[in-house]
Amino acid sequence: MSETTQTKETVGSFTMKVLNGSATAIIVSLLPSAILSTFLTPFAGSNAIVAALLHTVTVFQYFFAVMCGFSTAKQFDLGYTEAACVGGAAFLGSGCVTAVTTTVKGVTTTSFQLAGMGDVINTMLTAAVAVLFIKWVGNRFGSLGIVFFPILAGTGVGFLGSLTKPYVSLVTTGIGDVINTFTKLAPYPMCILIAMSFAIIIVTPLSTVAISVAIGLAGMGSAAAGFGLASAAAFLIWATLKVDKPGVQVAIFLGAIKMMMPNFLRYPVIGIPIALTAAVSTLSVPMLGLKGTPASGGFGLIGAVSPLASYNAGFHNVLVLVLVWVVVPFAVGYLMKKIFVDWTKVCKPEYFISPAR
Repeated sequence: MSETTQTKETVGSFTMKVLNGSATAIIVSLLPSAILSTFLTPFAGSNAIVAALLHTVTVFQYFFAVMCGFSTAKQFDLGYTEAACVGGAAFLGSGCVTAVTTTVKGVTTTSFQLAGMGDVINTMLTAAVAVLFIKWVGNRFGSLGIVFFPILAGTGVGFLGSLTKPYVSLVTTGIGDVINTFTKLAPYPMCILIAMSFAIIIVTPLSTVAISVAIGLAGMGSAAAGFGLASAAAFLIWATLKVDKPGVQVAIFLGAIKMMMPNFLRYPVIGIPIALTAAVSTLSVPMLGLKGTPASGGFGLIGAVSPLASYNAGFHNVLVLVLVWVVVPFAVGYLMKKIFVDWTKVCKPEYFISPAR
């Protein structure tokens, strides 16, 4: 008789699976619009095909909630029926669809329309509750699961999520408003703090994109977050240059900074030069008034999303954008590498040997 062992789910492991599933959905849903909209918008007015494609990538991001529920469910290895139910529940809990009632000649009709991505945090919470419910029920429904899961885990949990959505939105928008307001009142210290925070977050299991979108990080705060990511990439490219294969630096530049997560968790001291690179590099944000959007704040140099967001926000000097977004972080990153790795030996070269090497 064979025995099967199952890893016991902890609060920490459960939370990380929800975060990872949500982060995957955010990146998949937002990346096409974040990158393509920048290039398509100038041509949308004169070309019908480009305009239609622009509409497509815009609508694509509105399916975030369904993607979030489904990808979260698959993190827990749920079946396709259960995953579809979690996706439906997340969609309802996101609040991305609103009912519009119109009265014409005494006849009242109700229609539904998309209202953006919805509330990211409430979407994640609804998906988590749906997963918990399905895990709790287990096989109790037997073959009738195909009937009861859509009713209870899908529409039932989704309905509960729709009830909590207004209250969760008040909290998340409030956090974003406070951060954005403080960024305007004290731009230099706030931009430095945001950049340092995101530079560290990118080498942890947390998703910078999810955090930026969830709290509605905009304006200079979004640009500062992008600088944090660009700075982390710049320093790590220099730090891995002599100890890793060239493919590691290419991967980091293209956005795979999280591949260095095991290094940071094992040697937290490498966070010091990463954070300092971000602190110095982000001074360009308040000096030049660079801005971004919640969707661009978590990408940095990936797809040139953050620099392009600054361009779209009104800073049209391309040469200066290249200078501050690329040259400055790499210059500061090189200096930090010399100080902390080569001169003071605070960080040893072997700290940056990538597990993917």
